[in-house]
Amino acid sequence: MRYPPAAKKFPHILHGGDYNPEQWLAWKDKIWKEDMRLAKLAGINTLSVGIFSWTALEPEEGVYRFEWLDEVMDMLAGNGIAAVLATPSGARPAWMSKKYPEVLRVNELRLRNVHGERHNHCLSSPVYREKTRTINSLLARRYKDHPALAVWHISNEYSGDCHCPLCQAKFREYLKNTYKTLDALNEAWWSAFWSGAITDWDQIESPGSPGNGGHNGLKLDWRRFTTEQFVDFYLNETAPLKEITPDVPCTTNLMAGYTGIDYARFAEVLDIASWDSYPRWTSTEGNGEIGLQTSYFHDLIRGLKRRPFMLMESCPSATNWRPVAKLHRPGLHKLQSIQALAHGADTIQYFQFRKSRGGPEQHHGAVVDHEGSENTRVFRDVAELGECLKGLDDLAGADTPAQAALIHDYQVRWALDDAKGFLQNKTGYGETVIGHYRPFWKRGIPLDVIDSRQSLDKYRLVIAPMLYMLREGTAERIDAFVRQGGTFVATYATGYVNESTLALLGGFPGPLKETLGIWCEEIDALYPGEANSVEWNGKSYRAFDLCELIHGQGAETLGVYGGDFYAGRPALTLHRRGEGRAYFIAARTGEDFLDDFYRHVSAEAGVTPLFEELPEGVTAQIRNNGEKDFIFLMNFTKEKRRVSGDLSLEPFEARIMETCAVRL
Repeated sequence: MRYPPAAKKFPHILHGGDYNPEQWLAWKDKIWKEDMRLAKLAGINTLSVGIFSWTALEPEEGVYRFEWLDEVMDMLAGNGIAAVLATPSGARPAWMSKKYPEVLRVNELRLRNVHGERHNHCLSSPVYREKTRTINSLLARRYKDHPALAVWHISNEYSGDCHCPLCQAKFREYLKNTYKTLDALNEAWWSAFWSGAITDWDQIESPGSPGNGGHNGLKLDWRRFTTEQFVDFYLNETAPLKEITPDVPCTTNLMAGYTGIDYARFAEVLDIASWDSYPRWTSTEGNGEIGLQTSYFHDLIRGLKRRPFMLMESCPSATNWRPVAKLHRPGLHKLQSIQALAHGADTIQYFQFRKSRGGPEQHHGAVVDHEGSENTRVFRDVAELGECLKGLDDLAGADTPAQAALIHDYQVRWALDDAKGFLQNKTGYGETVIGHYRPFWKRGIPLDVIDSRQSLDKYRLVIAPMLYMLREGTAERIDAFVRQGGTFVATYATGYVNESTLALLGGFPGPLKETLGIWCEEIDALYPGEANSVEWNGKSYRAFDLCELIHGQGAETLGVYGGDFYAGRPALTLHRRGEGRAYFIAARTGEDFLDDFYRHVSAEAGVTPLFEELPEGVTAQIRNNGEKDFIFLMNFTKEKRRVSGDLSLEPFEARIMETCAVRL
């Protein structure tokens, strides 16, 4: 079975997961054969192999053992199962750490880690890069024509950073290439503050060690540098794969909640975006909120490339590394899987296929339990889903026709997290963005979650909560979008700093002042329990945490503050500019205000829901393949919910309906 490259759609929804046959080499005559039987019963058509297999492939330096992987690849092909073949760099062999200690990371305290666990390698190490490239080249040459090879799975969950001398030197090189001169660097970092001016490149150290938390500019550039390190390491890994197997797409599994890498930048080098999703389902009504957050993360990953993604890992049952390893309630496995499809996934994959007998994840949920047969509730859940996926070939590659977008920017979050002011490290960028996502999820309106550098041309409505940092070109793109007829929504804490986190002079929100028709003079941070109000459209809404004091400069006042010394001043404004509209929300508000506000604004912008009204805990999504629409309805509650007429959903039920294509 061979699948086409990322530029084309997969012919089927892929269903499978991480498979670790090297853990069962001594049992292979029994276990491997049984695994194939069980995979077929579960409707599995893909398995990921080779992850963390470096020692099994190269037990001694230069001594290779590919025979077991040959057997596995042949076994997969013989059973009609596609291989997502991994490069093994996520965990290096002990012999390498012993002989070449430079491959081990140095932490922020400047202490070198010992060998163990995973993700413990230096991204700058010439030795590690050479060893990685060598084994990747051998894998590519050996399996380039193998009928099972479908996708390259690069390493595993890139994360962390390294502060060793090699990385320090690379960091200085990065800064030289970025700023060219020390004068430019000192200006960008405003390093005259606290006598922090740099007079020699060798004086620069990465942030994090005691006494060197670093200026905001230093910390921001370190995160940017770390992102570029991962990009460069990924390109080093994939270079031989691209040369030898140019038609096989490459990806690596991201973690949507991880903020240590600018995924928008990293995704530029991926053929397909993929991620690992582990929702913290409960046995209470709290699943509605978990469902919302998980939907947001799916949309965030889909938005990286604005096309279908791979769900590389999910759990069919209890996730062992959570403090409470809760079992999935009946129906939840299918629900979480259909949810991924609804938001753009073309694969449903698990960690793991067969439970490991030992190790840190021996009690992690799996398709095949330690008991070893198909006679478990979890296996039956997976098999039921597998049967469902067989009838969804037309869904593979289908687009999400979103007409509204929500801007999430990793670098804006970094800048806000380092800002000293407002709420002192509790400014809540991530929670705020999800808060503005919630009204659309509740009403079943699809959203793209995009980076601030992406094009806005396809949208009618764009929302940018707390766009604190305005990166180069962002304000200009937003202004052009509004002038050409788009509707734009901004909030408090917008347009305060430039890309170096230097304050924008001349008044906030900087270059967006004319677009929004306002000037922000001050921002009031409220104590916990303290509140003001926003008076709008005949109703009073609670305002808390942050209240910005603004002046209209062309904008129309729609709502005002109800209390404190700024009572009666604008709290909600509208500026008509060109053919479009720009709204500004000056205060943090509750869910009730955002529900009412976005109901009004989305209708005005012509962004309509899939259903007129949805009951609490139920959401709807749509995908389109050019010929038909796939409407997804999902109930994240323990109660039966009636959607409309005779259309009802049982507890935790997900339903897919196919209709003739209609454009939103």
